[in-house]
Amino acid sequence: MPKVLKRKRKTPVTSEVSNGQAAGPSGASSKPQSTRTVIRRFHVLIKRQAQLTSILRKKGGSLSFIDVQTELVDVEREIEELGGLQAYQKMSSIGQGNDRGGGSEKVLIEWLKGLEMHKNREAARLRLLEVGALKPDNYSSCSAWIDVTPIDLHSRHPSIMEQDLLLMDEDQHRGKWDIISLSLVMNFVPDAKDRGRMLRLAHSMLCDEGLLFVVLPLPCILNSRYMTPEHFDRLIRTVGFTILQTRWKAGGKMAYWLLRRTSESSPNANAKAPAPFAKKVELRSGNRNNFAILL
Repeated sequence: MPKVLKRKRKTPVTSEVSNGQAAGPSGASSKPQSTRTVIRRFHVLIKRQAQLTSILRKKGGSLSFIDVQTELVDVEREIEELGGLQAYQKMSSIGQGNDRGGGSEKVLIEWLKGLEMHKNREAARLRLLEVGALKPDNYSSCSAWIDVTPIDLHSRHPSIMEQDLLLMDEDQHRGKWDIISLSLVMNFVPDAKDRGRMLRLAHSMLCDEGLLFVVLPLPCILNSRYMTPEHFDRLIRTVGFTILQTRWKAGGKMAYWLLRRTSESSPNANAKAPAPFAKKVELRSGNRNNFAILL
């Protein structure tokens, strides 16, 4: 019988004290440091949960079946101790508050106005699919020219549709949307191939010359073993987008892109991708994160 490894249970991050104030499972502390700590820990846990679940399905890997089950139970217990996905969403929503500079929708609205897309919209409003929406009214100030459909994996409001973008019917939505927003979405997807599939689905679902808004934590681009700004630019061009706007600065926290769909047709999601994007290629060594996007 395989030896069961005894693991010391980690102290939940929500019981740590930040600046003298504890951050409880419900996100009682709204201090920026507490919010970021909980969100970062959620990312680690959910990614590991997906990895362990995949190992169990394949019944393989270097760890024994019992070891994997034991670690998965520990991971899922800590997720629940953090308050589950509801706590993650609440923390993210706090981070979008006006006292934190507001949500990323401000950047998108600014860029759309720069393209004068808010003008002459009497006939039809722009159709925007907001993926990972935490609040239903992010674009309420633009309701005269933007028609928003907010979706999220776990809706916190009746006006937000509970929907996984990766499970949406591609044929039904092909060419349907003028704009798709993926703000802090891809970094929360555990599998690198699903991140690439998400980009290709967005390409397929956008109308001709439709716009894709992408937001990622800056370390995904500047501190990854498998990603650099240049590599990301080549990847999105391979999918069929050109870059209209980019915003990030050294020492900052976020990176923003506004992309335009250029190809006549979306690359088949199951087609063989070019070698540089089909498997992980280490671009930098050292103490880096493992964020990657595979096509």
